[in-house]
Amino acid sequence: MAADGRSWGPLVGAVDQGTSSTRFLIFASNSAELLTYHQTEIHSVLPKEGWVEQDPMEILASVYECIEKAVANTRDLGIDVNDIKAIGITNQRETTVVWDKYTGEPLHNAIVWLDLRTAETVNRLIDSTPRKNKEHLKPLCGLPLATYFSAVKLRWLLDNSEKVALAVREGRAMFGTVDSWLLWNLTGGVKGGVHVTDVTNASRTMLLNIHTQQWDANLCKFFSLPMTILPEIRSSSEIYGYMVQGALKGLPISGCLGDQSAALVGQCCFTRGSAKNTYGTGCFLLYNTGTEPIPSEHGLLTTIAYKLGKDKPTFYALEGSVAIAGECVKWLRDNLGIIQKSSDIVPYKLEADTEALAATVTDTAGTHFVPAFSGLFAPYWESDARGIICGLTQFSTKAHIARAALEAVCFQTCEILEAMNKDSRIPLESLQVDGGMTQNNLLMQLQADLLGIQVVRPAMPETTALGVAMAAGAAEGVGVWSLDPADLTSITTDTFTPALSQDERDSRYGKWKYAVQKAMKWEGHTHKEPDSKPTDTVVKSLPAGIFIFTSAALLLVTTLCQR
Repeated sequence: MAADGRSWGPLVGAVDQGTSSTRFLIFASNSAELLTYHQTEIHSVLPKEGWVEQDPMEILASVYECIEKAVANTRDLGIDVNDIKAIGITNQRETTVVWDKYTGEPLHNAIVWLDLRTAETVNRLIDSTPRKNKEHLKPLCGLPLATYFSAVKLRWLLDNSEKVALAVREGRAMFGTVDSWLLWNLTGGVKGGVHVTDVTNASRTMLLNIHTQQWDANLCKFFSLPMTILPEIRSSSEIYGYMVQGALKGLPISGCLGDQSAALVGQCCFTRGSAKNTYGTGCFLLYNTGTEPIPSEHGLLTTIAYKLGKDKPTFYALEGSVAIAGECVKWLRDNLGIIQKSSDIVPYKLEADTEALAATVTDTAGTHFVPAFSGLFAPYWESDARGIICGLTQFSTKAHIARAALEAVCFQTCEILEAMNKDSRIPLESLQVDGGMTQNNLLMQLQADLLGIQVVRPAMPETTALGVAMAAGAAEGVGVWSLDPADLTSITTDTFTPALSQDERDSRYGKWKYAVQKAMKWEGHTHKEPDSKPTDTVVKSLPAGIFIFTSAALLLVTTLCQR
């Protein structure tokens, strides 16, 4: 019972471990209301261009910190900590961790999902297929050969880290995505921690057969990976183990979902044909296809949406994945200084600052920004694409670039939705959205304008954490959260309605498509004019107003950003 005498009933905690931060949130199961949370930033290490790593120990420490401080908040609010009945974990997917099962020490930094170091590994694997086809494995795992997925990261580690390779040969190595790393540690680590994952995270490795929902010997053979290092696959809603330390010691951990699946559950997309788009570091649109996996013919992924119980049916989804969304805006702040960086952690400050800057102009003045920092994901799957800014003139300012960054997020979503409508043959009439970037009202209006359909945003934006809290609370043996549609709390929403003509929409989308083509085939491509120095000049063969991110181009863009 709270200090004001109000009874919240049973509570459920959710670890939300993302690419840029970790949070622990506490929800009331009867009302789905968020009561309190704590958040801490996660640092990425960039050892080389295109490489992105994180320290697994920092990730683990951040989870413990967030749990302890969120629980302390409940005491300040007069909430009884004993009312918390279970914990769920949702996580950045594909990010790969390998550790020593005897010491508990990571054998390498975690390789983050948007890391590009495996490009040569991917090319070698594609060349080994009968028709040199990147979609060779899609009938089994639903995924193309790409730098995005865990199996190629694990293959790279075995080829390039003697420490990892030795541990595998000696039988000491454990592999997992971030959920497995956290579950193993939170349930005891070297003293009996459980080495498990759920079907949604497993489906992002390229090692899971999406039809049998088990590790596939043929897939493991293709990547030359031993099955002995893989975690046990479980459903997304069951008791995996119990917390062994901290303020919530003894509490069951009973929910596990990859972050995008968690958002699908949090948005209550339980019926075939329902869909959501999450705007975070990247952008991810999931379309529930029911209990049968549907192959994509237009560059989307076939993935597992959720399995909410040991004996419950598995639901599948078509997914469109965009590598860079919120990360693009963060890049404008951290690398170019377009947006002032705050030393304080203020919720959604970056979104508010970006919206304020972009709203000072009425359009992009012809500027397009293709933020292919990690290549292009769906629907292209081109790892050699690179970021460009197109259409710059002397009139261009930092506000135009900021607005172009927001439009880039929207246009990438348009491309995914276009592919999804072709695959499903049932065009969406509205789009449910969530994630931190959705707090930017200008972005949401731009999205509605460029899609030509309504965009529906929940008033409570934390649907990813909510989804895994629902899974944890509904687990057998916990039973404090009903997923019966009749019992689910109605969601308060804001709706954004398109206000752009079809002709204008088509014209702007066409220019975006042109810009994307100019971003292709940059990696490994060189073009030199006689007596020119590529580090001193922008590539001369480009159409007017197009810049790739060379040092000279960045200097010019930075100059514009001062205006």
